[in-house]
Amino acid sequence: MSHTIVIFGASGDLTSRKLVPALWSLSRAGVLPAETRIVGFSRTPFSDDAWRAALLESTRAHADGFDAASWPAFAARLHYQPGDIASRDDVARLGERLAALEGSAGAARVYYLATAPQFYEPVVAALGALGMATETAGPRRIVVEKPFGTDLATARQLNARLHAVFSESQVYRIDHYLGKESVQNILALRFANTIFEPVWNRRYIDHVQITVAEEVPVGRRGAYYDSAGVLRDMFQNHLLQLLMITAMEAPARFQATAVRNEKVKVLEAIRPLEPAEVAAAGVRGQYAGYLAEPGVAADSHTATFAALRLEVDNWRWQGVPFYLRSGKCMSCRTTQIVIGFRQPPLELFASSKRRVAREANRLVIQIQPAEGIQLHFHTKVPGAGMQLRLTDLEFSYSREFSGRLPEAYEPLLLDVLTGDASLFARADEVEKSWEIIDPVARAWAGSDQPALARYEPGHWGPQASADWMAAQGRTWFDTCPVLT
Repeated sequence: MSHTIVIFGASGDLTSRKLVPALWSLSRAGVLPAETRIVGFSRTPFSDDAWRAALLESTRAHADGFDAASWPAFAARLHYQPGDIASRDDVARLGERLAALEGSAGAARVYYLATAPQFYEPVVAALGALGMATETAGPRRIVVEKPFGTDLATARQLNARLHAVFSESQVYRIDHYLGKESVQNILALRFANTIFEPVWNRRYIDHVQITVAEEVPVGRRGAYYDSAGVLRDMFQNHLLQLLMITAMEAPARFQATAVRNEKVKVLEAIRPLEPAEVAAAGVRGQYAGYLAEPGVAADSHTATFAALRLEVDNWRWQGVPFYLRSGKCMSCRTTQIVIGFRQPPLELFASSKRRVAREANRLVIQIQPAEGIQLHFHTKVPGAGMQLRLTDLEFSYSREFSGRLPEAYEPLLLDVLTGDASLFARADEVEKSWEIIDPVARAWAGSDQPALARYEPGHWGPQASADWMAAQGRTWFDTCPVLT
């Protein structure tokens, strides 16, 4: 059966910078199904040829290793239908165009919502009213970009609107972090090897740090960011996704339902924070200069940095804190998971008069920008005496594998086409995530919380964050990418 990918918001940034370059890369690699057409829908009055010409320039700019010779064959897959999302008649004309392109044999159809979130519900309602979600002529799937609501109530509303037209099995909530090879490699690291899983528990692990640091300011996203803040922008989705993959139990099989069931179990085990506990459970900050950013209120109290301690109350993780941290204008761009192991029960290599507090072993999983894994452990320094030094073993994707790594959207788009939902968020997963983040957001919006801690751009957040960790007997792994 042929496939049709319908992109709502086809003239937008996401389409030109991410989706079409990813689809071109899949086509060039020969893995995009042969009979796949891509139909754009947006208000911009493009013709097919005009849209193709615009996408040629944007794909040349954003696709890794662009090859002009391969473009004509890919461009033949591209079609455009102008129209207004808010107009039921325009969506109906889109349906007629799709039927003409697909012919009597029908096609498996993917609707991709690359629009602003306020258009999700009108598009879904229109597809339902016009019978474009029914599967009589082939599978119908819908891809929803984050944010999946702005709190628990709006997430539930969005899910209800989606489920009024599409079954849950047809809905693919996409988080591009889960398309990264290094994120998926965490599953392989844990469940394809016998050397890590036996120590992946409270007996050997002291704590886990998950950091998503950005060195850029909010820039042109000021208006959006000022209403969202770091909790809604990064914690509810990216950081909790990384926590789930790090903490989940092995599924019975690598299949969508089994994988997602184990992820949801992690969220269900996270101890909810009471309002009185929030102040002690985290730190929030705002970088100097944020109030001068375009679109930001002059008296904004929006946090651009946050650190949060969560506890997973199950047999594997009881007593092991998970520290989540993210911020703008930090020292460097890095996404990493640090598994901090416990100290040995007895310090053998120090005189009785001089006890040393050595750094414990740690496993650093670097998600970006340079993907790989590094294990830190102690070895003896050559020479007299038993002097130890922390050294490392490392695995780097760029060194071990030739060729380019797939961009995150590439495997996710293929998964949608094949109907594999393993790496997509389920409705209950989204709602459980909001149940964890909502109490923190409400508490931080109150007047009884500590004031925002200011920090200078180029630092690892405010000093209050380091002090907070030190008070718990731990330190942040403040190292710009250990792999380059």
